[in-house]
Amino acid sequence: MKHESRYSVHPADAKKYDTQQLREHFLIEKIFEEEEICLTYSHEDRYITGGAKPVYNTLELQPIDPLKADYFLERRELGIVNVGGKGIVIADGDTYTLDFKEALYLGRGVKNVTFKSIDSSAPAAFYLNSTPAHKTFPTKKVTSEEAERVELGSPETSNHRIINKLLVNSVVETCQLQMGMTELKSGSVWNTMPGHVHDRRMEVYFYFELPENQAICHFMGQKEESRHIWMHNHQAVISPVWSMHSGAGTSSYTFIWGMAGENLDYDDMDKIAITDLR
Repeated sequence: MKHESRYSVHPADAKKYDTQQLREHFLIEKIFEEEEICLTYSHEDRYITGGAKPVYNTLELQPIDPLKADYFLERRELGIVNVGGKGIVIADGDTYTLDFKEALYLGRGVKNVTFKSIDSSAPAAFYLNSTPAHKTFPTKKVTSEEAERVELGSPETSNHRIINKLLVNSVVETCQLQMGMTELKSGSVWNTMPGHVHDRRMEVYFYFELPENQAICHFMGQKEESRHIWMHNHQAVISPVWSMHSGAGTSSYTFIWGMAGENLDYDDMDKIAITDLR
């Protein structure tokens, strides 16, 4: 188990950050390491982002120091999406097999969680999001077919995409965690454009299926003070409640979004007109 902590940032301070400071505060460069569970604990809504990549060994999810808990999910819930080869999650003795892009929700109170790969030559890569939870909801696996799918954008505006709502309240009961996956169609590069903010929820974006030697330019900041961070495959970025979040890639790609905060209303957002961006 490896972990690091990130503190909240005021928008007035973020305006003064140079490239390196933006990356240090918001970019999570290393999600996966072989035979490790790597976690980043953000003070933005106490959100935890990370990854588990078992190859030959079984990895056990253990409590990290900021939780001050006897076990990881003592006061938390957990969302898992497999972005690698087929793998297995064992939760309190129950076994769940996750294929590529399949999701699993674990509620508060699950004591023992382990991860392993079925084939070491094609190891699983479990992307993890966790938030505090005040109530216990049942464990549930969600396949791509079970997700709520929404088609948005168009080829003309280079943002034709499919939104797969995986762990949202219309599919799975959760306390505050919401997760989904957006797949860009071939030839489209813009995600979440027009951009938006939601003062009631923070968000984390995780980019994957980005070809080698290609990159994502992730846009953040306030609409009148935009900033950008260049990102690569299997990296994530923290978006505070005051920050817009959108991106453009040098090729098509897929990303997983995760949110936490005051409500579970996916459409609760304040949209930003493209012509108002600065």
